[in-house]
Amino acid sequence: MAYTLRIMLLTLISWVCHFDIIHAQVINKSSKYNFQLEARGHYGIFMQHHFEMERFDSHFPAFEINLQRATFGNKRWEALYRYPIIGITTYYSPLGGTKEIGEVFAVYPFINFPLNHDLDNSLNFKLGFGLAWLTNKFDPIENYKHFAIGSHLNATVTMYFEYRRQLSTRFTWIVAGGLTHFSNGSMKTPNYGLNLLTVSSGFAWFLKPPNPYLNKKLQPELYLFEFDDKKWISTELSFSTGVKDMTQEVGQRFFVYNLALNTMKQVSMRSRIGLGFDLTFDGSDKAVLEKKLIPYDNDWQLLKPGANFAYEMLLDKTSFLFNLGFHLAGKELSEGQMYQKLAVKQHFTNNLFGTVTLTAHYGKADFIGFGLGYRLNFKYY
Repeated sequence: MAYTLRIMLLTLISWVCHFDIIHAQVINKSSKYNFQLEARGHYGIFMQHHFEMERFDSHFPAFEINLQRATFGNKRWEALYRYPIIGITTYYSPLGGTKEIGEVFAVYPFINFPLNHDLDNSLNFKLGFGLAWLTNKFDPIENYKHFAIGSHLNATVTMYFEYRRQLSTRFTWIVAGGLTHFSNGSMKTPNYGLNLLTVSSGFAWFLKPPNPYLNKKLQPELYLFEFDDKKWISTELSFSTGVKDMTQEVGQRFFVYNLALNTMKQVSMRSRIGLGFDLTFDGSDKAVLEKKLIPYDNDWQLLKPGANFAYEMLLDKTSFLFNLGFHLAGKELSEGQMYQKLAVKQHFTNNLFGTVTLTAHYGKADFIGFGLGYRLNFKYY
């Protein structure tokens, strides 16, 4: 009898242990993405960057809801960047109730980088890029006072610095301040854009208990797109094209073509640095020269070669490329010789990638280009 009781007790213990293991595996499997819901309220003002915009001086609220994932080191880049948060935001603001501007609805993916190592009290930088819909736009007859934007559909860029305080395992309090920008990249004029300066506060809640943080920085194995600490030089050639609207000035839209060559040296698992060369043909330059009565001999004089310094931030298959340079020649340089480029690159293979590029002159958006590129790697050690 005692022997039978011992067998039954051992069997019961084994079943309990087995159930705990299965339960832990189920929890771990269901929570491996560390999903969070986050809600924030904003209060802000317009940042007046043009004289014509000074009449729009409203104070207004804004609201956002985020579905996001708190990384925990499942991939090595997550640990290298101190476990950033990635997700998608839905955003709304009445923009002060100004009838000329109307309201804005936006949806954009984002990445939120911790700037320090304290997981309970973190300082973060949030960067987002997506699409926005403005209910009102410029119309020469019905809405001629709306000088800011000439299209309903626009791009949106957000940059916020924030403080995150973890209140419990699943709750986090956030306070932040930053800039939200709406613009169509000159695909439809006018295109002064809207800049919103806001402060915000809110809470984030884990849908399930989060996973513990992992550290894969010291693991010996390497994955695709990762740096192997050998001396590599990569050469990238990309071609992109965009549309530039000048219907308000000359009544036409023009194509812009850009050929870019970047030679990069990978200096760490997170970044590359290098030099770049651009060759740009902007079809609107011909119309500008004709309007200014400036003669030119042929279309070759409209080509604008440029040289730049390049920095690339690596996030697995996705990367951000920043270029700062100067045009070396060109018949029409009224926008200025200095230019800046911000590109989001998505690698389809280790060599082939797609790119979306915003080109600006002295911080003013000029055009958005969409293209493809190819990378060749040369190992010299």
